[in-house]
Parts: sequence; C-alpha cells; structure tokens
Amino acid sequence: MELQLLISLAIIHSVALASPGPDFALVVKMASQESRATAIASAVGISVAILLHSLLSVTGVSLLIKSSDLLFVAVQLIGASYLGWMGIGAIRGTISQWRNKASSQDVDNTNHLGLSIKQGFLQGLYTNLLNPKAMVFFITLFSAMITPDINVITKACAVFIMLILSLIWFIFIALVLSKPLIQLKVKRASPVINLVTGILFISIAVIIVSGVI
Repeated sequence: MELQLLISLAIIHSVALASPGPDFALVVKMASQESRATAIASAVGISVAILLHSLLSVTGVSLLIKSSDLLFVAVQLIGASYLGWMGIGAIRGTISQWRNKASSQDVDNTNHLGLSIKQGFLQGLYTNLLNPKAMVFFITLFSAMITPDINVITKACAVFIMLILSLIWFIFIALVLSKPLIQLKVKRASPVINLVTGILFISIAVIIVSGVI
C-alpha cells in the first residue's frame, strides 16, 4: 500500500470537497430548510455517488464512457437536464417565498411539507452522480494517480478514503446548519439560498450543454 499516494489523494479530494459547487449548495439548502435527517440523507446520497464515481473510475468504466462520444454526450445531456430542472425548482421556490412575503404571510407558516429522508438521499445521489463534471474530475484524478501497476489494496483504500472524507465533510455541514438556532437564522435567508442554488445549477447545466454543442 502506497501511503504517500493515498495522502495526496486525500488532500486533493478535501480541497475539491471544500470548493463551492452543486453538492455544497444542495447540502446548505437542505440543512437550512429541511429536517436534520433529510439533510444528512442528502449528504449520504452525495457521498454514495462519489463512491460510485470512484469505483467506476478506478475500474476504467468511466473512461470507457468518456471515450464513447455518443455515451458521453448522452450522460452530459441527462446530467445537464437534471441540474437545470433542480435549478428551476430552486428559483421557483424563491419566487414563491417572495410572493408569500409580499402577501404578508409568515414563511415559517406556509404549507411546506418538507422532503422525506428518501427524497433527500435521492436528490443528493442524483445531483452528484448525474454531474458530468464530477465524472471528468474523478477520471482525471484516478488516471493521473492510480496507474495500472498500483495494487488492489491501494485502489480499495483510495476509494474508501474518498467515501469517508465525503461523509465527514457533508454530514458535518448538515449537522452544523441544521442546529435549531442556526437553522432559524439561516432560514430567513432561504430565498437568497434558493436563488443562488438555482442560478448555480442552471449555470452549470448551460456550461455542460454549451460544451456538447
């Protein structure tokens, strides 16, 4: 097992996790507007997607998909469609909240049923799994650092590190922001959070589609 290689992978992945993106935006949105269990479920969903990306990359499946123009374009379009749909939903949520405020209604008293744990998990899973940029990131990372001569144990440890770091980071965010006092304060900014999340998701979707075209 190559310890230096694993440490390098851990550092690179930690930096990537801390960088703002769809995953981070989704967990912030979930933690500030949904139950703690749902927020944690979304964090677990994202982490499972990262696990799948890691497995597909380390086994060469993702590289095969990227090598096929037709398959990779299909993956990009599906991913862009999902991110765009999520973005539109977030912006619609913002508009709805602003309308409620304009009608002098308390946002906390609106009929928000909330997402179930399963829905939170699936949103986290799909947001990362269907993001072509995540696939490209893991293909690039593993292609550069996990060469064919690396043994199976090191590869397994690399995948495990990706999963554990992802779980720690996103669950930490979910736990901190879903604390009652913090959630109450952050919830007041939920229209802005939804708007920023929506714009981010739609922007990434547009970038993906423009790359295909």
